[in-house]
Amino acid sequence: MKILAQPVFYISIGIAASIYFAQRLNIPLPSWINNYVNDFLCMPIVLSISLAILRFIKKTEDLFVPLPVILGLTLYFSVYFEWFMPQVSARYTADFIDVGLYFIGALLFFRYQKRLF
Repeated sequence: MKILAQPVFYISIGIAASIYFAQRLNIPLPSWINNYVNDFLCMPIVLSISLAILRFIKKTEDLFVPLPVILGLTLYFSVYFEWFMPQVSARYTADFIDVGLYFIGALLFFRYQKRLF
């Protein structure tokens, strides 16, 4: 599995996990890290894991995620986490910057998936 051998994949997960645990432990972080970095990393991580699972199931390294699927999944995440969840849980807040970061991360994944994975 090429994806699971990529340092950029593990670095992204490490950064996201570090921010998550720092937030849970109430370690102060700069606001841009606290509010935006994980939103930027979300779609590349989700799409990489999805691609790895699909390749494992299909037993081929030749699969790539097409742009319409990437955009559809990113739109789903945007609507779910930035519109629906803020209405049903006080833990979530709607932020259009987050939506932009989801899409930027997704488009970067699309651009580099064939080179990296």
